Amino acid sequence: MSFFSEFKAFAMKGNVVDLAVGVIIGASFQRIVDSMVKDLFMPVVGRVVGGLDFSNYFVRLADPPPGYSGPMTYEALTKAGVPLFAYGSFITVALNFLILAFVIFLMVKQINRLRREEPSPPPAETPDAAPEDIVLLREIRDALQSSRSR
Repeated sequence: MSFFSEFKAFAMKGNVVDLAVGVIIGASFQRIVDSMVKDLFMPVVGRVVGGLDFSNYFVRLADPPPGYSGPMTYEALTKAGVPLFAYGSFITVALNFLILAFVIFLMVKQINRLRREEPSPPPAETPDAAPEDIVLLREIRDALQSSRSR
């Protein structure tokens, strides 16, 4: 088998194609969920906790460059090249992750609930139609009884 035909066989396997489709849909879905977290949930969380903006919680690890006269915000200091220990940014990302994980959990739970099929009722047993294991056990029993009677 040539290298190209082997690669083609690998690439056309169902799992690889399914994975590629999943990655593409996941990337699009990520934008939707990011927007939902950033634009819908985080403003509510900010309002509940009193409008806290965690992104401006940081510790300067060095002084600003000489002659710097800009604001002492995370964005401005980062643009000026000042090294910062930005723990507030980490808190924001961690909160976003927790909210995102919770939203995805709820969505998967709902999808699974909708997908769940009602179990089909077991077939009605008739006296003549015993399960296969019972039939085999009866045959073994009968064979043992006939061998004892000889």
